[in-house]
Amino acid sequence: MRFPRSLQGRLALAIGLGVALVWIITALITAATIRHEMDEVFDSALEETAQRILPLAVQELFGAEDDGTEQLITTLREHEEFLTYVVRERNGRILLRSHDADIRDFPPFQKTGFAQTDTHIFYYDAALDGDFTIAVAEPLWHRDEAARETLMALGLPLFFLLPLTLGGIWLLLRFMLGPLRGFREEVAARGGRDLTPVDAGRLPTEIKPVAEAVNALLGRLQRTLDAERSFAANAAHELRTPVAAALAQVQRLQVETAEEGIRKRASDVEASLKRLNRLSEKLMQMARAEGANLRVDTPHDLVQILKMVADDLAQADHDDRLELKLPDQPVMSRIDPDAFAIAARNLMENALRHGDARAPVSVELCTNGTLKVINGGPVVPPEVLQTLTQRFSRLDRGIEGSGLGLAIVQVIADGTGGKLELCSPAIGRVDGFEVMLSPAHSLSWTQY
Repeated sequence: MRFPRSLQGRLALAIGLGVALVWIITALITAATIRHEMDEVFDSALEETAQRILPLAVQELFGAEDDGTEQLITTLREHEEFLTYVVRERNGRILLRSHDADIRDFPPFQKTGFAQTDTHIFYYDAALDGDFTIAVAEPLWHRDEAARETLMALGLPLFFLLPLTLGGIWLLLRFMLGPLRGFREEVAARGGRDLTPVDAGRLPTEIKPVAEAVNALLGRLQRTLDAERSFAANAAHELRTPVAAALAQVQRLQVETAEEGIRKRASDVEASLKRLNRLSEKLMQMARAEGANLRVDTPHDLVQILKMVADDLAQADHDDRLELKLPDQPVMSRIDPDAFAIAARNLMENALRHGDARAPVSVELCTNGTLKVINGGPVVPPEVLQTLTQRFSRLDRGIEGSGLGLAIVQVIADGTGGKLELCSPAIGRVDGFEVMLSPAHSLSWTQY
């Protein structure tokens, strides 16, 4: 039997075993006490029977003619006789005996008092200076049976009541530990997006210090994460102006200079500044996804949001490769419109940048709110596929990108209770790459 790991199981088992042990010990002590008292009662019955029957027997024998035969006491009706007796003369001749008495079980008179054989216990008494003696016998099995039935009466309920007791203890402990279980569930539900203090009002006083320590830890984590997000967002925002100014100066330098070497270096600087600008934009998107509430009270049409994102990308140099498959009816959701736009834009940018440049990119929005983006290209190995949602992870180092696109989408999926799935090859194909962003209707997205 393996010892339970839960506090509830341990307490239930310990209390149940303790109750059972106390019950067994009490039953044994009670049985021993009852056996002792029963022996005293039975001994008193033997003595009382002898002292009542012997005077009557002597009086009867004196008044009757002695023909040399023993007298057998008959009964009014058949019954089981637990006490049998024999009346003898001094010389051992049997004068009187009960109807069920077996002479072989009665040893000769030795002295007044109790005696015992392997099968019976006796009480001997004498009258008229020993001229007449009586032996009253009781079989030992009668006392043993009485003691055994008493012990069974005390112990048998244990086998029926012990499971009920254990069940009652378990239910009582489950009820009493309900606040602790609720506290555990609330702590388990906390994450990077919810570090609010846990309610400890219903907890026992012994557990409240633990709850206070957990709440203090959550508060420190909240301040740390807020500081990190604020720093990332502020740094990215503050970089945009100087980067834009430096980019304008470099582009102006390219126009004004005639030296090929300077133009080449200026072009390299421009490319680096553009990468830095894209990185700062992704960092701002990551801070937006991590720090904001991704649900709104008013539902928005995802179809219109997706059209605007696709039109914005079409204006860039992407050869018009986007193929939209949108439902005819609106797909309403309470996901934050900016968050959905950020997720959709990153998925489409990744597909356009990393997919086969000669193949179109399919963007499909299902009526249940699931967004699918599929692009052509070689199959991504499974070990690489598992790392693509990590920050600064890129499939091809030779292609420009920050490595934050899928990480941002993963953060948005986690924040809305949705699910991000990556498949390669794409479903139903032998090549390509497919991304599915599915909403969680019960938590974040609501379709109308």
